[in-house]
Amino acid sequence: MKPEALDHYLSVATMMADAARCVIRPWFRAPLAVVDKADSSPVTIADRTAERVMRAILAERLPDHGVFGEEFGLENEQADYRWLLDPVDGTRSFVTGRPVFGTLIALLKNGVPILGVIDQAVTQERWVGVTGRPTQFVSPFGGQAVTRHCATLAQAELSCTSPEMLELAPHDGWKTLKNAAKRMTWGGDCYAYGLLALGQIDIIAECDMNPWDWAALVPVIEGAGGRITAWDGSALRYDGDRTVLAVGDAKLHAKAVEMLAQSNTGKSST
Repeated sequence: MKPEALDHYLSVATMMADAARCVIRPWFRAPLAVVDKADSSPVTIADRTAERVMRAILAERLPDHGVFGEEFGLENEQADYRWLLDPVDGTRSFVTGRPVFGTLIALLKNGVPILGVIDQAVTQERWVGVTGRPTQFVSPFGGQAVTRHCATLAQAELSCTSPEMLELAPHDGWKTLKNAAKRMTWGGDCYAYGLLALGQIDIIAECDMNPWDWAALVPVIEGAGGRITAWDGSALRYDGDRTVLAVGDAKLHAKAVEMLAQSNTGKSST
């Protein structure tokens, strides 16, 4: 792909992230109704309005592209380029006043992520990953998107959004990985992946992930020097097993995959 085309798509992604931030931020820690969707996950006016705004920008700027959003589904299914939108990844954090949610924006070409944005509306932090380029990070706190060296699993900080998520794991190999790591920390949603890209976290192992949950993370993590795959080490894909493994130090990847494969009890329990 020509750099000029990527730059244009990046400008549209930035426009969407700016618009979503303007919509979401005023609702943070404000009284608002929370609706439980069919899968029991919460949704608010902030989620739905932010996605509508981003879709409107795409309809104006890139009408030939497809779009698949968490709240309003798929449009233009046959397009080679498809945007995946998660306006508030971590709605549970958002509705309880925790600033560890984020807006996820991804662009895929023929199913492969080529651009990803993680935007935190409250802290005003933003990670931008573009295939073949270093990840860019903007924050009032400073910092650089570079993963850290971690020689062994025994030194690794491991993270997952919630124990309940792991109840849906295909097997309980995550327990083996947890026992091998230095420490396990819960919480974070997409924000944890941003922290991994900053060198604060070494490994994230999660499951029950939809494409809009992981697509934006791929260019961000890879552009910061890390690696992100399914638990079995294969590339993430639409029809995959919904597991995600991210490591900051790529040298940890093979060992983490090996640990995750060590299960004898079938479906996990916490």
